[in-house]
Amino acid sequence: GSHSQLEDTAPRIVEHPTDLLVTKGEPATLSCKAEGRPAPAVEWYKDGERVETDREDPRSHRTLLPGGSLFFLRILHGRRGKPDEGVYVCVARNYLGEATSRNASLEVAGE
Repeated sequence: GSHSQLEDTAPRIVEHPTDLLVTKGEPATLSCKAEGRPAPAVEWYKDGERVETDREDPRSHRTLLPGGSLFFLRILHGRRGKPDEGVYVCVARNYLGEATSRNASLEVAGE
């Protein structure tokens, strides 16, 4: 067969998330795009804890988009808590290593 010239490469983040100020109940997207070979798996962390998306919980209001961005159907914000507010990073991994994006803070606009 033909010999591929493509070598496996460790992930690198090519699009970083940026700080967001969102209105509660509105949708929001935190951007993240990673390159690597094999294509890296992307995970999100908020304040150091892994973010669950609809991959783990089909009822989740957070969706991991195919490119790696994190999409919120609606920003949740209640008297009892601010589950979506915090500092997010996206981490891309493959067997050669991992890359971590810059921090992006998501703030919910005041009532």
